[in-house]
This record gives sequence, C-alpha cells and structure tokens, in this order.
Amino acid sequence: MSFKSELIEKQNSMNAIIMDFLPKEGTYQKSILESMNYSVSVGGKRIRPILMNETYRMFGGKDSIVNPFLAAIEMIHSYSLVHDDLPAMDNDDFRRGQLTTHKKYGEALGILAGDALLNYAFELMSKACLENQESILSSVKAMHFLSEKAGIYGMIGGQVVDIESENKEISLEQLIFIHEHKTSALLEAAMVVGAILAGANTEEIEKISKIGKKIGLAFQIQDDILDVTSSTKVLGKPVNSDEKNNKSTYIKFLGMDQSKEQVEILSKEAINELIDLNGDSEFLIKIIQYLINRKK
Repeated sequence: MSFKSELIEKQNSMNAIIMDFLPKEGTYQKSILESMNYSVSVGGKRIRPILMNETYRMFGGKDSIVNPFLAAIEMIHSYSLVHDDLPAMDNDDFRRGQLTTHKKYGEALGILAGDALLNYAFELMSKACLENQESILSSVKAMHFLSEKAGIYGMIGGQVVDIESENKEISLEQLIFIHEHKTSALLEAAMVVGAILAGANTEEIEKISKIGKKIGLAFQIQDDILDVTSSTKVLGKPVNSDEKNNKSTYIKFLGMDQSKEQVEILSKEAINELIDLNGDSEFLIKIIQYLINRKK
C-alpha cells in the first residue's frame, strides 16, 4: 500500500472515531451543536490524532482507551483554529477551503463554538477517566499533560505572545518560544499522551516529548514557508497572512534557504531518535517526512 493510501485510510479511521464522539444535533441549542460539528468536520488532516494513535500503538497500546483522547485533541485543535480566525485575531474568512465558523454562523457562535469544543474535549477525557478505573492513573496523567500543553504554559501562552508581538521587533529566541508553544505544544502532547496511555516509562515519555517538540517546530517553520510560497487555492486559507499581520517568521530571521534547512535538520533528528526507541515507528517516520514535504 502506498503512503498516500495508508494515510487516507488512517485519516478515515480517525474521522470515524471523532465523528462518533461529536454531540448529536437537535433540541433548542442545536445551533451550537451544528457549529461545533461544522468546525471539526470541514476537512483537516487529523495529524494530531494520528500521531497520538501511532505513538500509542508503537508502545504496545491495543485497546480503545485512547479513542476519547483522539477525539479530544482534535476538538482542542479545532477550537483553537475557530478562535484564531475571529475578527479580533487573524480575521480570516476561509479555513481548509471552507468558510470559517464565524463567517458561516456569526461571530457570537464562533466564540461559543470554540468554547464548547474546548469544554467538550475535557468532558470526554474526564468521562474516560471515570469509566476506566483500571487505567485511571494513566488517563488522568494524560489529561493533565494535554491540559498543560493546551493552556497558558502551552498553546494559549504561545498565542498570547504571538499577538503581543505583532508590529514589534522580537528576537529569534522569542519567535522560537512562540512556535514551541503556539504550534509545537499540541503536537508534542499528541505523542506524549499516546505514550502515557500505552504505559511507556518515564524515560520513554521524556524522549517522546523531545521528539514531539522537534516535529512541532519543524511543522511550524514549514507553515511559515508555505505562507510565502503557496497559494490560497492550494493552502485552503489566505496566504501572506504573516506579512499582512506584520508577524515575525523564520523566513524574516533566517531567509528561505536556512529555514528549509532547519526543517530538514529537526526532522532528521526526530526520525533518528524515533528509530532509537526500537518500536514500530515506520508510519510515524513516514508522517514526519510527509509533514516536512507537504504543500498545504
């Protein structure tokens, strides 16, 4: 089977799991349920749940205890995009080639849909903790790690520094902080949560954390590159948005060639460290290679 076919198969598998956990529409609050489901359903590569599931399997995980966490991380990711697109943030009209949530349902529902997805993600994970008493410690530990990486010490913290850095001169060190928190933190969390749920030991979890950080940073640098080199049609969202919002990027600091080189270095290091773990990391390696060579 080709990588493309295998990826589509895994994306379809993730979609089936995620859709199964989405709230059923109906009743008086149906508009929030519809906008939540729309936000999660319109495209998306499902990279975070795939990374989580592949890491879980690599460390010997076999049952479905990971499933609520697969859905939860995609809901957290989706909520962050919904809020990122709002007029007060990036003010984008399109995401994944479709209208952004606030453009389709209005700004108020855009805000509430993001809030609801974040809340619902933790509802799913806490319910999973209660229902799996035998593995409650690892489930709580996984939920705590994801909470931290999605919050003020992770994605939200990075987003705040990103917003406050607009129209300002910042250092490369500050830019790396933004990228490591705003984007990398959730990719790192995906892999670490998979490892925790599978019963990986402390040393293995630390190694996976470092690998996830490198993958996440390479992913964001590639995003910076695509914002300059791609088109709205291919990317599914506006290009040159970093320049429009006067944001600092790796391209501004290092130039295009060095930025591409940095993506290559980080990715190779992550792959070599994965191989050293001696698990079945074949598809994880393919995913890393796909992420650094993607066009959208």
